[in-house]
Amino acid sequence: MRGARPQRAIEQHVRSDGVLQHGDRVVVACSGGPDSVALAAVLVAVARPLALRLSLAHVNHGGRASAWQDECVVMRVAASLRLPLDAVALCLTGKSEAAMRESRYAALVSVARARDANVVATAHNAEDQSETVLLALFRGTGPHGLAGIPPRRRLEEGIALARPLLRIGAEDLRYYSHVNALPYAVDPTNGRRALRRNAVRAALGDLRPAFPGLDLAVARAAELVASEQAGSLRADLRRRVRREVAEQAGLRDIDFAHVEAAVRAMESGRGGRFLMKKGVALRVEAGKRKDR
Repeated sequence: MRGARPQRAIEQHVRSDGVLQHGDRVVVACSGGPDSVALAAVLVAVARPLALRLSLAHVNHGGRASAWQDECVVMRVAASLRLPLDAVALCLTGKSEAAMRESRYAALVSVARARDANVVATAHNAEDQSETVLLALFRGTGPHGLAGIPPRRRLEEGIALARPLLRIGAEDLRYYSHVNALPYAVDPTNGRRALRRNAVRAALGDLRPAFPGLDLAVARAAELVASEQAGSLRADLRRRVRREVAEQAGLRDIDFAHVEAAVRAMESGRGGRFLMKKGVALRVEAGKRKDR
């Protein structure tokens, strides 16, 4: 996130992106890691304008020596943010990653029902999205896999799974935790390259210095594929903007971010001038394209 106060940019993104909706009753899944700690703090910051009701949930698998330390970190975070906390111990040592994930979500659903919540929020970020898309690509996926992690989907009847940080980088989230003086724990298993996701994570880490916009670009591409698959109005607007700018200005390669900004203005009925390329802009008035 750019700007003098990137933490405010994160809050504004979560507030306006629409993944979390006005009045949602949210259980925030908090592992104690920097991403989920930052998510909890961000949601507290936007809770009033979005009329959110929040609580924290921590699932302790008991699978490593530091698991109880993680739970202590989450307890400290809950106290700092003044949020109610539900801690669930599963003790699933030796289970596969898939089984642990399934049990974790089942526990979060139980907490959500007990709290009368309609949303479970997790802290998947832009780097998680890059890893997921690449892993799917390496498996020979089709368009469904290239859509990556959905920002919001049905988890169980009456409960949605929301990921409001998919366009935010992990470094920005760590910075957010530091600025807010919040503790977090580091998972020691993240460095084990025998796990495929960790191997992809290490390779992406080597690529980021040469491609600093890598994660945001992948996140945008995944969002575009997902909306195209869904046949959404936003996808139709994107195609229209790209087609008309290409026809009128002779531009074929237009940055997704510029098109997305204009599309959001059209959807919300706002106006503005949106740069497509150097020297070429699109003006939107009252939600309709006017000129370039």
